[in-house]
Amino acid sequence: MSLPTDGPSDSATGAPRPAASSDPVSTGRQDRTRRDLLRGAGAAGLLGLSSLAGAAGLGAPARAEAAPALPAPGSAFEPDTVVELARALAGAPYAAPRSDDLPASLKALTREQYGTIRAAPGSAVWAGDNLGFTLEPLHRGSIFTGRVSLALVEDGVVRALPYDRARFETGGIVLPEFGEDPGYSGFRLQARFDGGALADFAIFQGASFFRLLARGQGFGVTARALTLRPADARGEEFPLFRAFWIERPGPGGPLTVHALIDSDSAAGALRMSLRPGEASVADVEGTIFPRKVIDHLGLGGMQASYLFGPHDRRGSDDARAGAYAAGGLQIRNGAGEAIWRPVRNPDTLQISSFLDDGPKGFGLMQRARAYDDFEDDVQRWELRPSLWLEPLSPWGEGAVTLLEIPSDSEFNENILAYWRPKTAIAAGAETRFSYRQFWCWEPPERPPVALVAGTRSGHGSGGSRRLFLVDFTGEDLAGDGLETALTASPGTIVRQTLYPYPERRTVRVAFELDPGGERASELRLALTRGGRPVSETWLYRWTP
Repeated sequence: MSLPTDGPSDSATGAPRPAASSDPVSTGRQDRTRRDLLRGAGAAGLLGLSSLAGAAGLGAPARAEAAPALPAPGSAFEPDTVVELARALAGAPYAAPRSDDLPASLKALTREQYGTIRAAPGSAVWAGDNLGFTLEPLHRGSIFTGRVSLALVEDGVVRALPYDRARFETGGIVLPEFGEDPGYSGFRLQARFDGGALADFAIFQGASFFRLLARGQGFGVTARALTLRPADARGEEFPLFRAFWIERPGPGGPLTVHALIDSDSAAGALRMSLRPGEASVADVEGTIFPRKVIDHLGLGGMQASYLFGPHDRRGSDDARAGAYAAGGLQIRNGAGEAIWRPVRNPDTLQISSFLDDGPKGFGLMQRARAYDDFEDDVQRWELRPSLWLEPLSPWGEGAVTLLEIPSDSEFNENILAYWRPKTAIAAGAETRFSYRQFWCWEPPERPPVALVAGTRSGHGSGGSRRLFLVDFTGEDLAGDGLETALTASPGTIVRQTLYPYPERRTVRVAFELDPGGERASELRLALTRGGRPVSETWLYRWTP
């Protein structure tokens, strides 16, 4: 299985524990094959999107007679407009999206062919308005077969954004004639970073996926507006964007996006305030209205690719040093503990839960920032964004959850992280949430301890032993009294050595794990002085 993604083309694209514990609690390794998992999730995740009404007729009735109509052009747009739409939509039967209005020639486009359909020069919304942002609607086609309604909001009034073939250059693709407005599949935003030229800033396209960039970055990690039942035996459910309203920004921004989300289990409303910069920031406010009981909800979902790296090559015969968009999961739990969990490309699906109460933040991070870390002249993984998330309201009890999915392609986003609340949401209830995302080179606040700078792994001294080299870098590592707090469960640590490199402000911990006959071991390592932690807590799940 791989998580649904628009791939390399950015053009389209347990027993209870104390609340403060950060030990990983495995919810079980699942030996279902990659093919079985993909069969369960791929069809839903790669379906195109369908709006409740076409972009040319925003006031038209929805397919389900009891569902609400979208605001007509010229109508007032209030702060709670989309929330009320989502509430009304959740009270109606779910109407599955359709894509039968899209000609077969567009559905049959390959990824490469679809990528040639681009915005025509000068066609972007606000292109001549010097607002610091432009908006480019994205055409339907290839895997993006469904329809999303797009509308603008100007001076508090809805303005339609109908389909127009003149918006697109096709690279030789012949666009068919449409009997009715086909709408769009999503949109791309460009922005001025620090007053420079317009550059790619964000893409909203596919299921409820979106991506942002900070200045100088290339697209990488993907965020999810809503996540339901990932890697669940009942099958994952992929909520869909159904309609967007984008407010005309004032000069310099921010830019505000409103989205209506729909799925079999729930409808939802999302409001996002976007600010580009050295770290681009998205303030997200959401409301969920369940049609059914939701007992596996994911908030702040994010996914990225990990094929191989210095601690996990998994048989990769590749000239490059690494291929991954995120190297690990970083957590700052409710007790203030700083945690780093390197991610892997495992042989079987791995699910890890980090129980917490009131998390301070988490994210999929790219810490490798040198060309030499990857030696990839095409993908430039060192330029991919980290995504750090901080709740803006108390999230209570739950778990940061990490999925690591076997993958044989660097374009599969096979790493997924999200917050799973402990309490289920009843049908007919209402749940609000808010958080701030930093699409960044590094999080806005560095933990006050040494960071994990590298993880390497290879054959040990004999048998099934495994050698690990873990590097910590920081200011508080020099001097005497430095100790390791290292455990394996199950398994045995057979030797360990500290190698200080004061000129690099780095300490390396080398140790061997003897797993015995076990097929998995949870490793935990931190540096301490006088019983006080002076480093992040390094967590790792070893499997053969």
